[in-house]
Amino acid sequence: MATADVEAIGAHCNMSFCHQLDFLPFKCESCKGKYCLDHRSETAHSCPNAGAWARARAAQQRSTYTPSPKPSVLTHESQCSEPSCKTLINTALVPGVECDSCNRSYCLKHRLRESHDCAKLAPIGARANKEKGLTALAKLRAWGQAKQKTMTSAATTSSHPKPSTTTKPSASAAKPLTAAQRVRATAELKKNAKGDAKVAMEKRIYLNVEASADTTKAKHPTGQFFYSSEWSIGRVLDQAATSLQVENLNNRVDGEADKLRVFHVEGGRLLDFGEKLGAAVKTGNTLVLLRGVGPPVPDLIVLDP
Repeated sequence: MATADVEAIGAHCNMSFCHQLDFLPFKCESCKGKYCLDHRSETAHSCPNAGAWARARAAQQRSTYTPSPKPSVLTHESQCSEPSCKTLINTALVPGVECDSCNRSYCLKHRLRESHDCAKLAPIGARANKEKGLTALAKLRAWGQAKQKTMTSAATTSSHPKPSTTTKPSASAAKPLTAAQRVRATAELKKNAKGDAKVAMEKRIYLNVEASADTTKAKHPTGQFFYSSEWSIGRVLDQAATSLQVENLNNRVDGEADKLRVFHVEGGRLLDFGEKLGAAVKTGNTLVLLRGVGPPVPDLIVLDP
């Protein structure tokens, strides 16, 4: 092979005193010269335009870089709504969680209703919906008064001889249950109540449960059941809705119009989903499933004694 052909394959090192023929020469991106292995670095060949490639690359990155928007300035409104908590929320590291009952935002630690004592808080915007709340209050008051009158009258009638056909008992003549009548009623309730057999006897709470006519498809939307005292009201609602054939949309809708709520007749109030059954009711009480009455609002949903 001719010498010219061999030299055509590679290139001579551009270093002035080297000129070594290299078949795989290195190209300097700063001065565009070609060099052998020994002189490939900018320092080794004393590059006249040292650092040019690095500066060009940095300029290219700056031209294509889009800075992320600066986070909004945090104010007291971005702080967890729990008074004892100073955590700033709605940040990249700590997202805020809004409670759909009290309409306040909390950190992850206080996001649950039990953690921020939600049952005692009036929802933000509740005053704007006062008229709606008063409508719910009237509905609940009617429920409570009707149910208490019905239960008292029925118990009084069953504890006395059947009146003659000429004498018709009036609801106003109903008297409160005596201790003996309450004992008999509780024994009958425990005898007929149905529930999960896995619930320990000492944890069972026996209740009368029914649903308003507009919530159920069952012909007899009442029943006697027992539940664990450690269950939440939300779990009790799920169980009762299944037993009474009530359509439960609570996990599928956001508005209150189609949501079910649990009304405690003896307590005269709506129970919060997060409350423990044992802390809210006792054996022999009555729970009613109502739809579209709104969340429990302490300053609105309180029945007169």
